[in-house]
Amino acid sequence: MSRIPLTQSAMGRRLLIGELCKMDNTPNIDAVWHSAIGRLTAGLSPAALATAYQDWALHLIGSPEKQAELIGLAGKMWVEAEPLTEDTRFDDPAWSALPYALFRANFLACQQWWQAATSNVKGVDPKHLNTVNFIARQVLDMVSPSNFFLTNPIVQARTRAEMGNNLICGARNWIEDFNHLISGTRRGGSGHKVGEDVAVTPGDVVFRNDLIELIRYRPKRGKRHPEPILIVPAWIMKFYILDLSPQNSLVKYLCDQGFEVYMISWKNPGAQDAGLSMQDYVDLGPRAAMNYITGTGAEHVHMMGYCLGGTLATITAAAMARDRDERLCSLTLLASQVDFSEPGELGLFINESQVAFLEDLMATQGYLSADQMAGAFRMLRSNDLIWSRIIRHYLLGERTEMNDLMAWNADATRMPATMHSEYLRQLFLKNDLAKGRYRVDDAPVALSDIRVPVFCLATEKDHVSPWRSVYRLLLLTDTDVSFVLTNGGHNGGVLSEPGHPRRHYRARHKREGEPYVDAQEWFDSARQSAGSWWPAWVGWLHEKGGALAAPRSYKHRSLGKSPGAYVFD
Repeated sequence: MSRIPLTQSAMGRRLLIGELCKMDNTPNIDAVWHSAIGRLTAGLSPAALATAYQDWALHLIGSPEKQAELIGLAGKMWVEAEPLTEDTRFDDPAWSALPYALFRANFLACQQWWQAATSNVKGVDPKHLNTVNFIARQVLDMVSPSNFFLTNPIVQARTRAEMGNNLICGARNWIEDFNHLISGTRRGGSGHKVGEDVAVTPGDVVFRNDLIELIRYRPKRGKRHPEPILIVPAWIMKFYILDLSPQNSLVKYLCDQGFEVYMISWKNPGAQDAGLSMQDYVDLGPRAAMNYITGTGAEHVHMMGYCLGGTLATITAAAMARDRDERLCSLTLLASQVDFSEPGELGLFINESQVAFLEDLMATQGYLSADQMAGAFRMLRSNDLIWSRIIRHYLLGERTEMNDLMAWNADATRMPATMHSEYLRQLFLKNDLAKGRYRVDDAPVALSDIRVPVFCLATEKDHVSPWRSVYRLLLLTDTDVSFVLTNGGHNGGVLSEPGHPRRHYRARHKREGEPYVDAQEWFDSARQSAGSWWPAWVGWLHEKGGALAAPRSYKHRSLGKSPGAYVFD
């Protein structure tokens, strides 16, 4: 099938935002100034941080009892300080020897004092207090004694053992990384080339428009389920997170179970795509894919969305329910939020000041770059994603071997200006989807209209979509929902193929009309099972679909082999 052009309304929006972004002959000085600052602050708004700090500081100054408590804690904590939850930086016995024990104790005392100072300050806006707490932790993590040669006994022992060779290797690693940084390239992952080592499940591009390629994967032989699966990945990521190596490819696993799978591969937008809106992502994404699939003779489709793709799939499902479109058979959401009232620490970066700052930044370039987004995600887990790597790469002279997940994670995408602004304002700031105010085709959609069964997966250590936030889907819908909580993080918990070591999950089914139970009660009562959640999901799909049958006779026209062309943008 040939390329499908944008609709006239979409083109109009694109031209309008394009004019605004280019500024023509009347440049917006504020936008240019904010953009310049944003490049120095990784996209963070200094005004937002200053407002939070001022709120905390003024209330602390006006709280003599809290001040007295902190003075009393200062001496006590130096003696009794212990690491905060899951902090493994000082587990090595070498930290118990002098003088390193003093370095450790002093740091932990400061850490716990600041934890107390940025908690339970009466009168402070809770979001401001959490922001100050978060920034305090970032600053303390930056000056941790584990980060420096002179105060890290493990690095000093390695230096003695290797006669300084680790520092030489670390310097080489730093130079290599610096060269990649200034050249705008990324460190290659040998053995992880797209289409050769990852994203290798055989398939064909069967549809293409200005925003997506639709890739079709089919079982190799035998009968198959009559309902295909449409996968809507997040546009912040390349689609092959779900088709990494053959042993952990969810796409391959589904094909092996007799499912025909269709995968959306999003185009990586550039400045010319600044005007793409959320409506365009609905129209040119899931809707266009659904129209193609049902045009091949499939009466019903299972739709699955991952992360932001799950939010978009839910919006699409709600619009279909509103319009009495009955082509949807079931809805599966993986680590996806539909209620943004409790988004976790990521919400600390989303307020009016921050969004306005990002809009100015995007207005000068037409999109939000991958690096500008990645900074916020790295700060959510700075110990694991920043400082531990600095120690390993530059002080110990080691290199973390690139695996398939790391290679994919480095292959990030951009976010078009209009869409990202609408996403932040309508979903994060206003929470319109949860409140029934989000509009598709100029009419509101309601999650309560969705009547197809839903399979909702969350992960225990998700720092992007906290599981309690994901769980709020059950509060907003009135249909059958199977909620599953697996161990692992946002990506690792989803990539949980059968045979993956140390995996478990909890599951409980809520039938339509049953009363709501809160997240903690659900956690306490849900049955825990060992192993991967994949077979449980496939079993659920079996129940919601028809019996195995011969393949449909529709002849697809291939526009190229998987993984297609857009994945290389």
